Amino acid sequence: TTMNVEHEISLLVEEIRRLGTKNADGQVSVKFGVLFADEKCANLFEALVGTLKAAKRRKIVTYQGELLLQGVHDNVDIMLLQD
Repeated sequence: TTMNVEHEISLLVEEIRRLGTKNADGQVSVKFGVLFADEKCANLFEALVGTLKAAKRRKIVTYQGELLLQGVHDNVDIMLLQD
């Protein structure tokens, strides 16, 4: 349901803030591998990749590529676009 997606996205934003670092522009980003490997995130999100895609469609986060795969894309930066 849409409600769940919105909720998962807001949780995702919190986790990115918790695990990420701010750059010079004040934007927070986190590596996909860090997010994926985090135990709290693993428990929170049944489908982290799906939640990321939904957040990207809503312009809440951005990252290179379409589908993120564990291992292959561990170094991809996921950046928060809104605070």
